[in-house]
Amino acid sequence: MLIQEVSDKKTIKEFLKVPRIIYKNDENWICPLDMEIEKIFNPQKNTSFKQGDAVRWILKDESGKLIGRIAAFYDKRKSFNNSQPTGGIGFFECINDKEAANELFNKARQWLKEKGMEAMDGPINFGENFFYWGLLVEGFTPPVYGMPYNLPYYKDLFESYGFKNYYEEYSYLRPTDKPYPERMIKWAEFVANKPDYSYQSFKFKKKEKYINDIVTLYNIIWSEFLKTYTPLKYDDVELIINDAKDIIDEDFIWLAYHKDNPIAFLMAIPDANQILKYVNGHLNLCSVIKLLYLKNRKIITNSRVAIFGVVEAYQRSGVLAALFLQYQKAILRKPNYKTFELAWVGDYNPKMLKVYQQIQAEKHKTHITYRYLFDRNAKFERFSNKES
Repeated sequence: MLIQEVSDKKTIKEFLKVPRIIYKNDENWICPLDMEIEKIFNPQKNTSFKQGDAVRWILKDESGKLIGRIAAFYDKRKSFNNSQPTGGIGFFECINDKEAANELFNKARQWLKEKGMEAMDGPINFGENFFYWGLLVEGFTPPVYGMPYNLPYYKDLFESYGFKNYYEEYSYLRPTDKPYPERMIKWAEFVANKPDYSYQSFKFKKKEKYINDIVTLYNIIWSEFLKTYTPLKYDDVELIINDAKDIIDEDFIWLAYHKDNPIAFLMAIPDANQILKYVNGHLNLCSVIKLLYLKNRKIITNSRVAIFGVVEAYQRSGVLAALFLQYQKAILRKPNYKTFELAWVGDYNPKMLKVYQQIQAEKHKTHITYRYLFDRNAKFERFSNKES
């Protein structure tokens, strides 16, 4: 086998080709846009490069056939928030061969070790955990936009190498027209009509204000909840918003305010994968025309609540229920939407899992984020938050 670093146009093309080979006969797989993957590894587009680095490799067999790929990366803002400096691996694809997988894992481990890391998490993204995070182990159906998909045997490849379950992530699904529990609706409407509370949907013409409010909320909420939290920056969210501008629906992003102060937000996106599957990752003039045509035909029937949160002081106020009510009202005005997926919640977050159960959503998929300690004698501990 030959492992080769991605360093030029030829190897970039080969890196992007690997999943097309692996999933050639898999009807569930939907190819991400090549340009979106490449932005992740572009220092001009990804702010994680400011305090970190990334590298990619492809793997070929003796005949020169592509059989795997992997990326390794670290961001000092996050790496040193762990009990040991921890990097990440992602965009792993491989044939069902443990020797080949081990070759890729070894290469990533060696590089991360040289950079001062003592552990690696994966498969994860070189950036925020909104997209491309975790290994799919339950729910092998077509992925929604931004969510990773892999074949069932990947679990064995990771665990045979020595990766251990760091935490699990659960995604839930709910029919759009299914009424919320009556008690929740009454409470949500009561809160929504309180004089000091207001609810606003995102507007691109006021993009700077809303992004600042989202960043402020995100940093307050998650710093209170996660002891390993790394502050989000305006540029991080602006890049996500700009990249997804063509698919974002302003009615799907909501913020709640109390006396004009932001206290909660909910961000959902249409499941663009339902039209992206027709262009196989390529974006050229013909595919753009096709995507616009499909978008106008309103064939997208699913959306994804990518993230939401409430400042701790308002978590018992009912404002989250009010936000979900605003979101559902917006969806019901668009009859092509039949379902929505609730973004993953970690097994370390029982409060949020309870919210999903209270709104009668059904568990849909399970992903696992693994951790591998370089010191094989070191004690492994699963992830926990401040409340554990």
